[in-house]
Amino acid sequence: MKTVDLFLVIILLAVMAGCGGGKQATDDLIFVDVLKSYPKKELILQDFLDVEYIPLDDADEFVTKGLGGNISKNYIVVRNGGTNGDIYFFDRSTGKGLRKINRGGQGPEEYYAIGSIVIDEDNNEMFVCFGQDMVVYDLFGNFKRRFNSMREYGYSYVVNFDRDHLFFEDNLYKSQDERKNRFRIMSKQDGSIVKEIEIPYKQKITERTEISSGPRIQLLVPEGYSNSWAIVETSSDTIYRLLPDYSMIPMIVRTPSIQSMSPPETFLSPFAFTDRYILMQTRSKDIESFYPRKNVMWDRQEKAVFEYVLYNADYERPVKLEYETILFPFLDNEIVFGERLEAHEIVEAYEKGQLKGRLKEIAADLDAESNPVIMIAKHRK
Repeated sequence: MKTVDLFLVIILLAVMAGCGGGKQATDDLIFVDVLKSYPKKELILQDFLDVEYIPLDDADEFVTKGLGGNISKNYIVVRNGGTNGDIYFFDRSTGKGLRKINRGGQGPEEYYAIGSIVIDEDNNEMFVCFGQDMVVYDLFGNFKRRFNSMREYGYSYVVNFDRDHLFFEDNLYKSQDERKNRFRIMSKQDGSIVKEIEIPYKQKITERTEISSGPRIQLLVPEGYSNSWAIVETSSDTIYRLLPDYSMIPMIVRTPSIQSMSPPETFLSPFAFTDRYILMQTRSKDIESFYPRKNVMWDRQEKAVFEYVLYNADYERPVKLEYETILFPFLDNEIVFGERLEAHEIVEAYEKGQLKGRLKEIAADLDAESNPVIMIAKHRK
């Protein structure tokens, strides 16, 4: 959306502000005022998504912290933190440990750290991304190829875009003009860039601070079964829908303009798309207040914006789900998100009689030292 067009949209929004509450003024765009207090709602996760729990096999060779990785059709893939090179494959349905892969090292067929992992079951490949490097293996850890020997890009937010391509954010520090093309579509075969996606803005405004990485902003979110993505440029007031042919359609407009805000700025990013809700979060870059945030959502049925609290009803007293604990925030067209539940916390809740349903059954077989349990929230078919 051009700057002049956005200016007209904001004027129109101000004129229509008399409508009251969070009511939407047009069916084409969703407007969210990141500084406004909206009416509040409580949501129960199980009311609009299907939830399953997979306890990870805790045999000695599969003991893991269960940090971020990837969930695919047949696998749950997790890693440990730091420079530990262990990558663990678990069965997607049962949690049974399948294998551990470690290709950590400084050699041309190795990785020295793990930033993100992408599992491509269609091609039986695994992409391990770290800094300015990406190494491709088969699903048993056998080396196939390596990308970016010239170190032209920094790989971040790497996702499986389609059968032949990956999508990534180029987070390598560059000039102002180069940063405008930070989203790229890359060939899985040779690492070549087939498309640079530019989202227009006036001046670069990053979520990072001088002394910290700043608030976590999710930059790419799948829209469920629509085969499209929401793409976020923090310097733009518009969140776009990215289609399979790489075209973009304006979807969400934030106000006030990020370009007009005095520091610390407040950012808006979507978290999950469901049939009923678009879940979002605002994050402030105010480090002194520990990056205050607020959950907001668009209710498709009521066509209005609300603030919300999300609860897990598999506890006798529903437990609030916090955005910071989400392990796999973007995945595929089936899974909305995955979360790591620590065994010692589940055991404690079980001993206090606070669990019910499938989670209670799983807890009965756990001890405090067990591997994490992965909770998966899925679209209802």
